[in-house]
Amino acid sequence: MSFLSRFLAPEVDRHLLVDQGEFIIDEVAKHWVTVVLPAMGIAACIPIFWAMPLLGAFWWLALLVGLGLFSYCMLLIHLQFMDRFVITNMRVFRVHGVLDQNLATMPMTRILDISVSQPFLGRLLGYGHFTFESAAQDQGLRDIRFVGRPEQRDLTIQGVIQRAGLRKAVEPLFSRQDYEGEDSDHLDDGS
Repeated sequence: MSFLSRFLAPEVDRHLLVDQGEFIIDEVAKHWVTVVLPAMGIAACIPIFWAMPLLGAFWWLALLVGLGLFSYCMLLIHLQFMDRFVITNMRVFRVHGVLDQNLATMPMTRILDISVSQPFLGRLLGYGHFTFESAAQDQGLRDIRFVGRPEQRDLTIQGVIQRAGLRKAVEPLFSRQDYEGEDSDHLDDGS
């Protein structure tokens, strides 16, 4: 691991408690929709650069504006790339930032409730937002936005919590086989 690589890749493995047996179950990068606007900004640089010869002596002004917009949009894309949400067998955590890096973590034992919201566009494109509720009043890991495949990630977290024995397993009062016969039609058509 070189010094420069810390600023170019999230390197979530260095935050793991390897000696305690912690391992990554899912590493979630931000959904691609978060880079659409910065990519449009980069595309807007092209006409700015094309306008340079038309500006005569002020060509440098278009160059500065174009380079500034390009640099800003590339920084936004890199910030999204460096933002990772990680699900391990022991906890969930989020690492984000380039120059200043922030780490927020929550043990599985502290997760009381997970809310998943998907706006209309999120349902179309396959992303959603997580809200973690815990017993703590103030927590560093509450809202995780633009998570791809949120239903699958929620089931992953619920499965880890259940397998770890952190929540009491509930025995069903009856099974699907109890409904065999005349009532099975109600289960198949959703009524």
